Amino acid sequence: MPTEPTPLARALANADESRATPLTAFKTARRWWLDGRRLNLSVLAKELGIGRATLMRWVGNKELLLGEILWSLYKDVLDQAEERARGEGLKGGDFLVHIYHNVNHTLMSAEPLRQFLAHDPKFSLQMLTSNAGGLQQRLISAWAKLIEEQIAAGHIAPQLPSQELAYFVIRIGEASIYSDLICERTPDLAAADTAFRLLLSGRVE
Repeated sequence: MPTEPTPLARALANADESRATPLTAFKTARRWWLDGRRLNLSVLAKELGIGRATLMRWVGNKELLLGEILWSLYKDVLDQAEERARGEGLKGGDFLVHIYHNVNHTLMSAEPLRQFLAHDPKFSLQMLTSNAGGLQQRLISAWAKLIEEQIAAGHIAPQLPSQELAYFVIRIGEASIYSDLICERTPDLAAADTAFRLLLSGRVE
C-alpha cells in the first residue's frame, strides 16, 4: 500500500523554483556581494524577473538589504568563533577575547569586505559602523548576550552594563579593523584585544 506523502514531499513536488521570492532576492544579492559586485536594485530586479517596486516591497531599500547581507555574514563568523572558543573550554575574559580576536581577524582579512570598502568607502563605512541597515543594533545585541552569559556564570564582573560594554567593544573593533581608511593607521588587533580586557576587568576609582 502506498504511503501518504509528507507535507515536505508535497511542498517539494509543488515548488516552482523558477519563481522569485524574497529569499531568492536575498540569496542572489548575497552572492553578488561575495563576488564583489555592486548592489543595484534595478539590475537585481531585472535578473530576478520582477519589477523594482516588488523588490522594494520585499527588501525595503538598498540599505536594509545590505544590512541583512552583512549581518548574515557576520553571524556566520561570530558563530564559528564562538564554537571554537567553547571547544577549547575557555571562560570569562579569555572566552570573549578569543571570539573577539578571531572575528576581527576574519573581517580584516575578508576580501569581499575589502572590495566593498574600496568601491565606495564613505557609504561602506556608514553601512558597517552605523545603524543605517540595522546592523549595529544586531551586533550590540549579539555581544551583549555573550557578555551577559559570562556575567551570569560568575566569570566576569565588568563595571559597565552589558549593552554599553558591547557598544564600546564593537566601536573599538571597528576603529582597529578600518583604521587604515578612517585615519590612515595600520590596523592593530592586539591593541583592540587589550582594550577589551581592560573594559572587562578594569576598575573605576
